[in-house]
Amino acid sequence: MNSTWLRRFTTTAADGPRLVCFPHAGGSATAFKDLARALHPHVDVLCVQYPGRQDRYREEPFTALAPLAEAVADELAGELAADGRPYALFGHSMGSLVAFETARLLARRQLPAPQRVFFSGRGGPDLRDSAYDLYDDADMLAEVRRLGGTDQSMLDDPDILELVLPALRADYRILGTYRALAGVPLTAPVTALIGDSDPIASVEDAHTWREHTTGDFTVKVFPGGHFYLFDQLDRVATAVTEDLLTSTTVS
Repeated sequence: MNSTWLRRFTTTAADGPRLVCFPHAGGSATAFKDLARALHPHVDVLCVQYPGRQDRYREEPFTALAPLAEAVADELAGELAADGRPYALFGHSMGSLVAFETARLLARRQLPAPQRVFFSGRGGPDLRDSAYDLYDDADMLAEVRRLGGTDQSMLDDPDILELVLPALRADYRILGTYRALAGVPLTAPVTALIGDSDPIASVEDAHTWREHTTGDFTVKVFPGGHFYLFDQLDRVATAVTEDLLTSTTVS
């Protein structure tokens, strides 16, 4: 695989399902490095690297969700069609919205549906976010500190901030301007995952994903806040593996 969009942090699995992971606002592919290593070894984990961060920091970040999802779908279409192995999607926070819209685009291209879609750390696409597109840098950084999940010392380093702020501004604009368009619901089974003390998404919010699939639906609640998945890594890995095994066969 030679792609600017996709990263692997484990040895390529030969026969298991593929899990494509979509990071949160301000996040990068490396947000899923530990999860990739904690999952069943036969799961081939691909982590999406959005433009404007880490090795892609010189690229202009997307400021609207539709073209971002279109670009990801373009990249994934070839990757998924190459070997025909079953696949699933996992998005956290903003990544849930990108995963949702990407799944809808792949369906329009008549590609096989994902075996399962995991939406983490937010409610369904009909729920309106705050006016994040109106946030200035101080507002954004205050929100990032409040949510945790980021090494706080990085936020105090002017050189690092200079690198991460453009992508963070773009992602907050995506969140503030995104509006879900009416469309055919997903056919894949959906698992919604949520922290029980998440300050921006409740367990009730997680249940709203039920309206966006005709497949089976389940909610899994973990101790913790918005970035519960970092603190509950083993439990999340077990939950994801179990739900993948209900849809695919991993030996």
